[in-house]
Amino acid sequence: MKLLDSDTCIGLLRGRMEVLERRAAEVDEVATTWVTASELFYGAAKSAKPDANAALVVRFLNTLPVLAPDLATARLFGEVKARLVTAGQVVADADLFIAAVALSRGGGTGRMNG
Repeated sequence: MKLLDSDTCIGLLRGRMEVLERRAAEVDEVATTWVTASELFYGAAKSAKPDANAALVVRFLNTLPVLAPDLATARLFGEVKARLVTAGQVVADADLFIAAVALSRGGGTGRMNG
């Protein structure tokens, strides 16, 4: 399974040909996370056409699984964040949540970049 990030989802929503072609060629199942879905709704809400863009986001998100956090995700988030903080590294919580979702779903989850 590959996770679609925000940039890829936005590229798909905007009809960017290179993103559409890469998505069409992908043989693995694709999904996204609740974090990315939230970012898409944020973008729609601040756009010039919030209602129309929110409807577009809903139609898009209904075409693929949107992975939500669970106890395994929460635990991995905490463990990874603790290791990073101990090592002096700072990573945005949203990115850590996405990583934790991927890791909790099998660890080998790839990411299809936009």
